[in-house]
Amino acid sequence: MVKNYPHKTKAAVSVSSEVGRLRRVLVHSPDSGLGKVVPSKAQDWLFEDIVHLDTIRRKEYDFYTKILLYFLDPDKIRGRLTEIDNPDNRRAFYKPGHEQFFRSDKVVELQWLLADILEDHEIRLKLVASVCAIEGCSYENQIELQQLDPVQLAKTFISGSITDDRMLFAPIPNFIFTRDIGIVINHYVLLNKPAKKARTREALLAKYIFFNHPFFQEYQDRIIELADTHHHFLLPREGDDHKVTLEGGDVMVISKDHLLIGVSERTSLEAAHQAINVLFEKNVVKKITIIRIPRKRDYMHIDTIFTQIKRNVWILLGTFSIKAIRRDDEDEIQRILDNTKKEDKLKIIQFRKKDPGNPEYFDNLEDLLTDISKNDLECTEKIKFIYSGNNEFPFDAREQWTDSCNLLALKEGVVLGYDRNDKTIEAFKAGGFSVIHAEDLINKLEKGDTSVDDLENTLILMPSAELSRARGGFHCMSMPLHRDPL
Repeated sequence: MVKNYPHKTKAAVSVSSEVGRLRRVLVHSPDSGLGKVVPSKAQDWLFEDIVHLDTIRRKEYDFYTKILLYFLDPDKIRGRLTEIDNPDNRRAFYKPGHEQFFRSDKVVELQWLLADILEDHEIRLKLVASVCAIEGCSYENQIELQQLDPVQLAKTFISGSITDDRMLFAPIPNFIFTRDIGIVINHYVLLNKPAKKARTREALLAKYIFFNHPFFQEYQDRIIELADTHHHFLLPREGDDHKVTLEGGDVMVISKDHLLIGVSERTSLEAAHQAINVLFEKNVVKKITIIRIPRKRDYMHIDTIFTQIKRNVWILLGTFSIKAIRRDDEDEIQRILDNTKKEDKLKIIQFRKKDPGNPEYFDNLEDLLTDISKNDLECTEKIKFIYSGNNEFPFDAREQWTDSCNLLALKEGVVLGYDRNDKTIEAFKAGGFSVIHAEDLINKLEKGDTSVDDLENTLILMPSAELSRARGGFHCMSMPLHRDPL
């Protein structure tokens, strides 16, 4: 453990729900690497489109930063908006490498945590060697990287560039999706193993941060890593299910005793198997539900098809509703023929630590989520479902693609979503929720016309023309480190 850091604050790490009041979160602001994604490499780097970096930063993600600070660390921002957004300051407040960066220990930026640990000479040597090995750098480049100051080196590790016009290796544009690098489960941290090669460097940087930054010093013995099975290396490509891949979008901490793990395009069955064993062995949770969804890019992770809004309210893609699973709208012949499409089947299996050999099965997500609300969260209110695109074709699929189901709860009933999902917004209104645009809310908070404590049953609409094209919502762009217990 390295001792001499300029930032010695220790973080309370504790997450036991999806909707408890958010107190500390790990994020990464869009870096210059996003602006280096080219069409020929976009799919290799897990992007479907070429995004406009300046728009994402100034007109979209900056609002996310402001909202998070008003909720989690208001002293950093309240009363300062005019100064912060003065064009003369050139967004210095939002830039992790700038001396005027907001540096909050509540809205925690990955890049400055990385710069902190790179102050240590030994860690710097190890990380430079590791990154150079992954990226196939020359020995000359390795020596050059070792001589960079920590702030510049952290920026280079993430963006791939030493200067704006000189790239050493590919960027890691998915680093903004911090949910995928790790998950806090009660007082433990489960580090993830990305499925795609493009995210290998992210996992390496995250591992060094969690094991070496004083922020997480008290949790060193509670960091869990999953190992690859020894035999998967010898299997043909069809044996990829034996490879251990796990991403945070497939893991939800639903209560202190219950965890959901998705098996998807990005998370393997073997990873779910290992996670069940280790989490039960360490007594982290008592119940784990495996949700196996179709391996389709449309879905990617379970948090692209549902997230939690309140104890008794969930947003869900209607494709996985009871009505759709049972094919109630189809005639008998169509239902029988369609039933042969086994690859599209949803499978839900719930394991209990006290008797893992006798799991419980659920036919559909609505039954599972209703059971969670009633039995895990002891909710006595009526269970409600809000559907992507108001469950109207083709809007349900269109808006799910732009993350209508991928919402982040700042506290119970107050969630962040994209402003472009019109039909989903209608569904929220019909469900009794207020809707407010982020800019309007920020102005009200700055003027003192409202407070974050006053907000209830509210969908906060974030500008999203470019950000949504990166294929991830605010659930993806957040790794909660601490939530109040429900």
